[in-house]
Amino acid sequence: MACYSLFLSLLLLSAAVCHGQDAFVRSRATYYGSPKCLATLTGACGFGEYGTFVNNGEITGVSRLYRNGTGCGACYQVRCRIPTHCSDEGAKVVVTDYGEGDHTDFILSTRAYAKLARSNMAAELFAYGVVDIEFKRIPCRYGYNLFLKAHEHSKYPQYLAVVPLYKEGMYDIIAVEIWLEDCKEWRPMRRVFGTVFDHQNPPLGPLNFRLQVVAEGNAEVKWVQLNSAIPSDWKAGVAYDTDFQLN
Repeated sequence: MACYSLFLSLLLLSAAVCHGQDAFVRSRATYYGSPKCLATLTGACGFGEYGTFVNNGEITGVSRLYRNGTGCGACYQVRCRIPTHCSDEGAKVVVTDYGEGDHTDFILSTRAYAKLARSNMAAELFAYGVVDIEFKRIPCRYGYNLFLKAHEHSKYPQYLAVVPLYKEGMYDIIAVEIWLEDCKEWRPMRRVFGTVFDHQNPPLGPLNFRLQVVAEGNAEVKWVQLNSAIPSDWKAGVAYDTDFQLN
């Protein structure tokens, strides 16, 4: 897969190790999924197929944590609160969708929901349907660079929509801008839905972007510049390795 990547940062991201929340928050969770224990390809974050297999399919839809798409890609540790049925570790899940349940914050994939249970107790836990839980946000860890994917609805060369994938740490992407060489300016991209950002008539040549990010528990907003992140001959549906990571 051909791609170009040379990255600079307008503001340096902290080099310190990123830790999750200290305290768990109580809520409720339920589950959904296909017979293969995977979510659908039409999740509200815009991840497509990636949203079904990332994190080994241990994923979740959320309601208030969705935050108009800013919460897409965030990672959480979720533990249920039935001592006889629930494991100590619980599940570590990635937000890939929006979903509302019976006063729930999480609608887990069946793979993730099964992880809540102690050994040989999954069937009993599924019988509850909805369970009391506690959760906290944790850093995402993939061992990959950040990718920028040209969304499947993109049409070369007149329309480009991008989706960030494998976002590590506890950073939220608030906004994305694209560099217009002829105007010598950064132009905001529109958040279409979830974590999909688009731009009509993108410039020719390798494309430069910058991301506005903020870390959980830190009010400081930072810009990260990504030079030549997507090549001039980009193709819809292809994810490009940025050779960079937020964490």
